[in-house]
Amino acid sequence: MQNAIETVWRRGTAHVDVPLLIAVMLLVIVGMVTLYSASNQSLDRLEGKLFNLGVAFAVMWIAANTPLSRVMRFALPAYATALVLLVAVALVGDVRNGARRWLDLGVISIQPSELMKIALPLALAWYFDRYESSLKLSNFAIATILFILPVGLIAKQPDLGTALLLSASGCYVLFLAGLSWKVIIGLGAAALAALPVLWSVMHDYQRMRVRILIDPAQDPLGAGYHTIQSTIAVGSGGWFGKGWLQGTQAHLDFLPERTTDFIFAVYSEEFGLVGNAILLVLFLLVIARGLVITVNAPTMFSRLVAGSITMTFFTYAFVNMGMVSGILPVVGVPLPLISYGGTALVSVFFGFGMLMSISTHRKLIRS
Repeated sequence: MQNAIETVWRRGTAHVDVPLLIAVMLLVIVGMVTLYSASNQSLDRLEGKLFNLGVAFAVMWIAANTPLSRVMRFALPAYATALVLLVAVALVGDVRNGARRWLDLGVISIQPSELMKIALPLALAWYFDRYESSLKLSNFAIATILFILPVGLIAKQPDLGTALLLSASGCYVLFLAGLSWKVIIGLGAAALAALPVLWSVMHDYQRMRVRILIDPAQDPLGAGYHTIQSTIAVGSGGWFGKGWLQGTQAHLDFLPERTTDFIFAVYSEEFGLVGNAILLVLFLLVIARGLVITVNAPTMFSRLVAGSITMTFFTYAFVNMGMVSGILPVVGVPLPLISYGGTALVSVFFGFGMLMSISTHRKLIRS
């Protein structure tokens, strides 16, 4: 009986990357502690988070035990399906809070942009892997079109935050695939030149977010309220914070969206600069491990997928902390592993599962 249990345990954990799992678990614990305070000690919120974590860990385990060669077969169909769903959203999607982002399938409602977050880097990695031996500038142009299509559909919903993050994910794949620095600099210059055009097509509320970034005080009770209150919370934490459960901005209801987009402000107020430094170290450990897996990936497909997952995780964390600290516009991006939420948590853990698959299956092949 004991031998059977040991065998099952070995098989179940054979594709778990221990360093990555430890770093992720530490961030999850920080997230649970912070959520308990941010939700005014709500056990319902904790139970919801635990349920979401259970689903997320199951998804991660399945992804970790699935060789990436199998995942590669579904890269293009997943991209095509997500793109079709995005078109369906544009035509018949549900409008909620002024945005058309959801698709009602009768039994459930889905947000196809979340599926595209996974499908796009997989499809781009599949494309570059297919032409690895003969990459030309035309291949990069085609790949750019592949990620501009979904980005445009998502931006039209409108969901500028997700569109920008998806663009970053696609750009990471292009860079890791070997796009010339001259082309990158040229595209960067073109993007800067296109800013006036972008400004002209932005919605009024999106323009206001940029103005608020420059001067939140111009609308302190409206568009600037989130930024003002979050920066007050971050700054009032001082060196060591006010103590767990002692944050005034959150518990006196000054801080909006404190369990989701602005949970970092709650953490900063209660644990201070020292706590923020510890949190940054934990995030850097996850990112560093992801980059190590990327460097050691055995194929171009696995290298591009691992790099995109790792850098996208970094982008989510950076953007959330930046908007809460007042150095970036408020775009509604949760802090990965810390904020409350289900879909985003599952997609992040799916990415970690693929990282573990790349790491552990490489070891098995070499042995």
